[in-house]
Amino acid sequence: MELLDIYLKENNTNMNQLHIVSGIPATTVRNLNKKTFNKWTMEQLDAVAQVVNKPKTIVLQELELISKTVIMEETLGKYNLENRRYIGNKNRLLSWIRPLVREHTMGKSFFDVFAGTGVVTKEFLNDYDNFIINDFLYSNQIVYQAFFEFSNFDKRKLLKIKEKFQQLNVDEIDSNYFSNNYGNKFFSENDAKIIGEIRERMDKMKTLTNKERSILITSLLYSTDKIANTVGHYEAYRKKNNLEDRFEFDLINPIEANGKSIKIHRQDSNELVRHIKSDIAFIDPPYNSRQYSRFYHVLECLVKWNKPKLDGVAMKPPVENMSEYSRSTAPKVFDDLIINLDVKYIVVTYNNTYNSKSKSSRNKITHNEILSSLNKRGNTKVFEMPFQYFNAGKSDLKEHKEYLFITEVKK
Repeated sequence: MELLDIYLKENNTNMNQLHIVSGIPATTVRNLNKKTFNKWTMEQLDAVAQVVNKPKTIVLQELELISKTVIMEETLGKYNLENRRYIGNKNRLLSWIRPLVREHTMGKSFFDVFAGTGVVTKEFLNDYDNFIINDFLYSNQIVYQAFFEFSNFDKRKLLKIKEKFQQLNVDEIDSNYFSNNYGNKFFSENDAKIIGEIRERMDKMKTLTNKERSILITSLLYSTDKIANTVGHYEAYRKKNNLEDRFEFDLINPIEANGKSIKIHRQDSNELVRHIKSDIAFIDPPYNSRQYSRFYHVLECLVKWNKPKLDGVAMKPPVENMSEYSRSTAPKVFDDLIINLDVKYIVVTYNNTYNSKSKSSRNKITHNEILSSLNKRGNTKVFEMPFQYFNAGKSDLKEHKEYLFITEVKK
């Protein structure tokens, strides 16, 4: 929407009414809509003032304010989908993965079964028409809704809310659930107060659409994760005294996925695959004993905002959403998943940490077990590349490799 159109709508009129009242030709009005207001003639400015029934000086001030906002709207905020710390994130591997998938598969639909951050779906967005994206974390589901869901939202409303949140004075904020539990641990006391206050205010905003609410909560999630006193997850926090105040609320940049069908799920993958049909399934399950619902419990609490009682040094909520892929039953669960996929191609990513010195890093499924399951469905091609594995300094994984399996399913 251009400057003139925005301004007229805010004043309960439109370009056709401007044409009728002022006598300015309709084509001239349409062209005027494409120009910045400093290029309008005095006659045109007078006509706008007449149709909105305001003094010309007021019209100029209001147009200047909107003009600044329109420029800001080119990018809503500073956070893109990939600007997130997340274990197993495939962002750095996608330049290797995507060409192989495009070369060895065909189809129009893409099923991101364990979507995690959502970066895989984003990478393939221009390659397919239909997407199914799934993860069992609440914090990931709302990220998908904020970035991918096609629904209108008011950018100027969100920018005004952002400005209000950035102007919050911590001295005027009471302690809250977030600061009482996470202050001076994962965040400074002041930062935790502001985060909790913003989350409380979001719940009280009754005029937000579902898309706008998703964008705001996801923006808070990204802004919070950016300054967390951790090594990238919330299993523990760094033991520090006098944590610095570093929090600043900023917005995400939703992805324009017009013309794409994107269905979002938060379900157990093994149950979901029994009800989904797609051309390509992308499989990147958790392979070791680290439970993602426990690693990202702070973000889960921030999104759900049900304020559970927290326990332990890391202030964790009651156990939920525990993955069978992080237990000894993982090979059987993986096999069940593969058997029940209704797709033409299966793409699986895997890294060789099975013999890691760190027990929590060891894969619960071996390379051969994955290959065995895939070969039951069809011909499988295997690709590999060296890759630097994420670890917190305890594991020295030499000759670490990433593998990509692509199976063409037998008819």
